Amino acid sequence: MTTSEPSAGSLIREWRTRRRMSQLDLAVEADISQRHLSFVESGRAQPSRDMVLHLAEQLSIPLRQRNQLLLAAGFAPNFSERPLSDKSLAPAMAAVETVLKGHEPFPALAVDRHWNLVSANAAIGPFLADVAEPALLQPPVNVLRLSLHPGGVAPRIVNLAEWRAHLLERLKHQNDAAGDPVLIELERELRGYPSGLKSSRPAPVEPSGIVHPLRLAHGDQVLSFISTITVFGTPLDVTLSELAIESFFPADEQTRAALVRLAKERAASS
Repeated sequence: MTTSEPSAGSLIREWRTRRRMSQLDLAVEADISQRHLSFVESGRAQPSRDMVLHLAEQLSIPLRQRNQLLLAAGFAPNFSERPLSDKSLAPAMAAVETVLKGHEPFPALAVDRHWNLVSANAAIGPFLADVAEPALLQPPVNVLRLSLHPGGVAPRIVNLAEWRAHLLERLKHQNDAAGDPVLIELERELRGYPSGLKSSRPAPVEPSGIVHPLRLAHGDQVLSFISTITVFGTPLDVTLSELAIESFFPADEQTRAALVRLAKERAASS
């Protein structure tokens, strides 16, 4: 028994539903008639290549899935997909390394669409100290698994319950946006790890706080971080569009001083 590949219309309907948009909502955003959109989704009308790309833009469909939508509509993919080692991506990868290096003495790392580590700067050391399960550090290193696995960084995360909830919510949003089977399975795996919750009551939110920091035990200190995510603007390559840089900043002066000290120790030992 064979299963038929989804049609372009059914994929558009699926993405529209994922984005919680009605046919009328999407028709208005795309400046087309609801009747025409209905015909496209039902298969009674075959969308042109330009229409497929136009609807994909309105639905904020990731580049990888836009290629799949084009193929379903009978067209060639529009966006290239090259390995990060490809010479044509060298300028972009050099930019990534510049950002990582420039963020020192604070930690920063680059990850692919499945949260596998692509590169990291020298300041990432505190995150990798005392990892009990060596397999977690074998390539490809999945940073979410490394963070929440009981044999990874999790035992040293002082506010594990809050940080775990933050990472899982981020992953859920990514799954809602992309619907990637690998990420769906990763989310299922991570939700099975210990939560760090001591009770059913949620942790109180600091009234004067601006974000939930990551609080990491390191030696006899607790390092406190806030983080940002950076992505490439208007990429036309699938692989590049899925690359992200997470930069960690000290959330207090004690952490800043500790990171500066660690950087000086690395420089003295090199």
